[in-house]
Amino acid sequence: KTLQRPDIKRIGQQAPVAACLPGRRRQICKAVNLSATGVFIRTSGLGLRKGQKVELAFAIDLGAITKLHRRSAIVAHVSGGGTGLVMESYAAR
Repeated sequence: KTLQRPDIKRIGQQAPVAACLPGRRRQICKAVNLSATGVFIRTSGLGLRKGQKVELAFAIDLGAITKLHRRSAIVAHVSGGGTGLVMESYAAR
């Protein structure tokens, strides 16, 4: 069961995100459910584990320019379809 918080806006559209793991190359994935507190990304074969820290880089298209938005996240769960991450700033709460 997924908790839905009315104060957190979720973006349902897919967006590219680079997942960077310590000691490994970055992997381009698709963010399919994004909010200020977390993100679900489509992954396969990354070998992520619950509790692992991941650096994320989102490409935000602003029309004439594209801005990189970086966040640290913690793996909350891994499923066959992808990985759920909680933003590190919210993980400590």
